[in-house]
Amino acid sequence: MLISMGASFIRTPTLLFLLLIAMGAAALVQGQGTRVGFYFRTCPQAESIVQKTVISHFQSNPAIAPGLLRMHFHDCFVRGCDASILINGSSTEKTTGPNRLLNGYDVIDDAKTRLEAACPGVVSCADILALAARDSVVLTKGITWRVPTGRKDGRVSLASEVNNLPAPRDSIEVQKQKFADKGLTDQDLVTLVGGHTIGTSACQFFRYRLYNFSTTTANGADPSMDAAFVTQLQSLCPADGDGSRRIALDTGSPNRFDTSFFTNLRNGRGVLESDQKLWTDASTRTFVQRFLGVRGLLGLNFNLEFGRSMVKMSNIGIKTGTEGEIRTVCTAIN
Repeated sequence: MLISMGASFIRTPTLLFLLLIAMGAAALVQGQGTRVGFYFRTCPQAESIVQKTVISHFQSNPAIAPGLLRMHFHDCFVRGCDASILINGSSTEKTTGPNRLLNGYDVIDDAKTRLEAACPGVVSCADILALAARDSVVLTKGITWRVPTGRKDGRVSLASEVNNLPAPRDSIEVQKQKFADKGLTDQDLVTLVGGHTIGTSACQFFRYRLYNFSTTTANGADPSMDAAFVTQLQSLCPADGDGSRRIALDTGSPNRFDTSFFTNLRNGRGVLESDQKLWTDASTRTFVQRFLGVRGLLGLNFNLEFGRSMVKMSNIGIKTGTEGEIRTVCTAIN
């Protein structure tokens, strides 16, 4: 069979051969970054080992699930997804307020120990963290997604750079800018913040909303909050109470990965000010409504979109080749 191309002819086998070469070149380029199945030949049991480790720890401490999810997020927003959050030291990312109390560091260390025994020097800590975050969502009844791997571990971790993280008091514009700086859209912002459907926050990060926040409300609380919810939170977080007390970010189903978090925002029951602003600001409210299936809007499947946004986030500032290393232990550079 001959395929006409102007005045010339190329035989089909020749064309197929050229296509195969092109596909091979594309695969090579992809291999220089992350790809699904990166460890297929070098450590085929890698994902299974991480999954079994996460399950084992989750059974005794379910709090590791939101902890690992936040850990991956916090890691990617500072220096990219390079496991810099895991490095020990007197002034590393790990020592800061947002990271110090996260659950799950021991899970990553355990998974790394098991992987080093099975495949020494092959699997990066950054990839372990990305896989563990996915497995944590699945364990809390979310759906799975395919995680691209092939990241290298970074060699620098500075506490001072944690200021890049989105913060509880950030305005919508600041949140948008922080996400845009990482190549993420407004939809990614709403989707990834939806990860607050599992986990908790300390009273110290939102208590200011409950007392002397506004003169327009009888109770002095943030006017965007449901009055009954304010009363509930005031009983849990007294003005002079323990600021480290943990409160569920999703009061409807704090241990289940679902859209209850967005329902709470619609009802003025967002715990963090930055979360509630996703509803009060018209530019982000539409995405919340689409996740809730509001009539007249094109619906969005939260679980599906979350996986897509996580893949985008997990490729922020990755290090490959000589840019990074495969740490022997996740808490220290080689």
